[in-house]
Amino acid sequence: MPKNNQNKTNVMRILDQAHVSYQIGDYQASGAISADEAAHAMGQPETHVFKTLVTVGSSGEHYVFVVPACASLDLKKAAAAVGEKSVEMIKSKQLLPLTGYIHGGCSPIGMKKFFTTTFDRSAQALHAVWFSAGKIGFMVQVAVEDLQTLIPIAFDDITP
Repeated sequence: MPKNNQNKTNVMRILDQAHVSYQIGDYQASGAISADEAAHAMGQPETHVFKTLVTVGSSGEHYVFVVPACASLDLKKAAAAVGEKSVEMIKSKQLLPLTGYIHGGCSPIGMKKFFTTTFDRSAQALHAVWFSAGKIGFMVQVAVEDLQTLIPIAFDDITP
């Protein structure tokens, strides 16, 4: 765990301020870049490590979907989950100005503004999930119940 507040990510500071317990996973030394590689580097099952994906709907609204590292987002199911005709992934260059995060370090917590957030239904069966701590090389594990107190999230079948 980082020794002082300077070594913490914004996500960790938000969790601390909300008095939410979390574990830190550090995979910097592994050179991992994808969520599944990070899962392997931390010795965690890919079904417990989640990646955060940002989309835009046909209405122009943005949505956040969080899926297991080993899965992909089914765009049709995702659109149905948020009541859109269609959704598509945003372009990588749009991620930082929109969310405040870079590709590979995007977290469902601490974005510049709140977007409707949907987790894959599989997260409901887990006590806790791992997701980006807001910086490449770090993840946090948070109890699903605690996560729901921080941000309003929905659960749906959004993977193939």
